This record gives sequence, structure tokens and C-alpha cells, in this order.
Amino acid sequence: MNELFGTLPDGTPVHRWTLERAGVRVRILSYGGIVQSLEVPDRDGRAGNVVLGFADLDGYLTHPEPYLGALIGRYANRIAGGRFPLDGVTYALEQNTPPNSLHGGGRGFDKRVWEVTQAGEHGVRLSRVSAHGEEGFPGRLEVSATFTLDESGALRVAYQAVTDAPTVVNLTNHSYFDLGGSGSAGGHELRLAASRYTPVDADLIPTGELADVTGTRFDFRQARKVGAGYDHNFVLDGGVTETAREVAELHDPATGRVLTVATTEPGLQVYTADHLSAPFAPGDGIALETQHFPDSPNHPDFPSTVLRPGGVFRSETVYGFTTR
Repeated sequence: MNELFGTLPDGTPVHRWTLERAGVRVRILSYGGIVQSLEVPDRDGRAGNVVLGFADLDGYLTHPEPYLGALIGRYANRIAGGRFPLDGVTYALEQNTPPNSLHGGGRGFDKRVWEVTQAGEHGVRLSRVSAHGEEGFPGRLEVSATFTLDESGALRVAYQAVTDAPTVVNLTNHSYFDLGGSGSAGGHELRLAASRYTPVDADLIPTGELADVTGTRFDFRQARKVGAGYDHNFVLDGGVTETAREVAELHDPATGRVLTVATTEPGLQVYTADHLSAPFAPGDGIALETQHFPDSPNHPDFPSTVLRPGGVFRSETVYGFTTR
């Protein structure tokens, strides 16, 4: 089902698509590929929204910086100095978080209107063409993200992209999860299949080291309360994979809701939303962003984010829901 959600200042209509299956209901906007709401049952069967979002389009236009629920690209996370080399050419991007580029620049994929088509009975396909030079990135990129609810109620997001010139691509979803639906994720417990993480400098740019989590506050190999103070990329055990494997579990003891995250990606950014501002507050949600590593184009030893003509970028992330 789709409906008019609002109109941009230039008159462009924004639609909202609703998918329902196995007790799960998700609403997705054509603006920014935003997951506006995601309703799942608790241990007593009561449905509740487990992601942060706004009730109307104006909320997203007025408060763009948290990237609530958005589809992020052309490059998720940070690129140091807003510059990267590729085949002997250095490309300059907007430094929208000076001195760095963040989440594709000032008008990344999260602020674009996507074409939306039905994808089977329980899915929608969002697609757009990112022009050569858009936000400074080379190559004309044809990109899509297909959202599907499977028979268990899990939300599958399959990304795909092709280019006509060498470029870099790193896509993710930026939902903030509050499994209690109560306005705070403070009591949530997290488990990660990550033996290493990428330490960062004062500007949150990776130093290049892949550090062991043993004995540090970054060790979530056994489930424990998350707390605050995280905006870090975790190096997922297994690296890039052909099929999605489970890499994370988030649990709310109060409602019994459990979120599992499976992905083909080599990294996962854990952001505890310490900088959220009104109408939200720090710690209201936890973002689990499946991705390649931040600033990979400037770190040849990191898994490559380069996409060339003739190649196909593919990535899949699955958000599953259970209770206990």
C-alpha cells in the first residue's frame, strides 16, 4: 500500500509505502529511502514501533542531521578531509562535517527522492541514478535498494549498484533502534561477532589499526549492556561474505524484544546516539550500521569500496525479530 506522505518545498510529492507480514509492519518513504516506522510484537504480543522517526515530512526536513532511518550513500560514514585518490586522480567532496565528508555529503542519498516500485507481494524496490559528479563522486551510478518482509517477518534490505566509471560505494541504513518503544535504549544488551575494531582519531577517522577488543570496552562478544560513548566501526568476524550471516544481537530485557542483524558486510558502526537533540535526546536509540569501513578509500589495507564498470556492487542486511 502506498499513500501521499507530504510535499517537498519544490512541489515534489513524497509517498509512504507500508509492508505487513507475520505480525511486522514497516513504513518506508520515497524521500531518503527512510524507514519511518517498524512495528514488531513484544513478548506479550503487543506491537510497538522500534525505530526512531517523525510523524510527518516536515520533521525530516527540519531535522536532517540525525539521518533517522535513512538510506545512506554514495559513501556511508566518513572520508577524511573530504578527499580520496582513485586511479591517480584525487577527488574532492563536500566537507559537510569539517574537515571531513560524512554520509555522502550535504545532499547525499538520504535527501533524494527515490523511485519506488512494488517488488513482489511483500517488498518494494527503491532506485535512482546518481549523476557523475554528484556531491563530488565520479561515475554515473545506477543504484537500488529492495526492502522485503520474509515469511518470518524479518526485514531484508538488498542493495545493488553499477557504474560507468570507477567510483567508490558504501551503502547502509541509518535506523536508530529502541526495542522498548519507550524513548530510551539505555537498558539494551548487545552482542557482536567482532574480535577487532578500528580505533579513531579526534575527528572519528580510523587510524588504520585493527585493534583487538580483548580487555577493552569494545568487547561485545558476550552480550552486555551497551551504555554510552560509542560511534565506532567494529570489524566483523568473517569479513565480506557471499550470503548474510548473523553478526549482532540487540535485546531489550523489559519487553523481551530481540533484534538480530545478519549481513554480507565486513563492518558494523555502533552509534549510541550521544549527540541526538530535540525532539529526541541522547541515548534514545542505537544505530547498527552495516558497512565497509569508514575512510576505506584512504586506507588500501581496508576492504575495498571501489566499483568499476562491468562490476556489480551487491550487499544484503537482514533485520530479524524474536522475543524471549
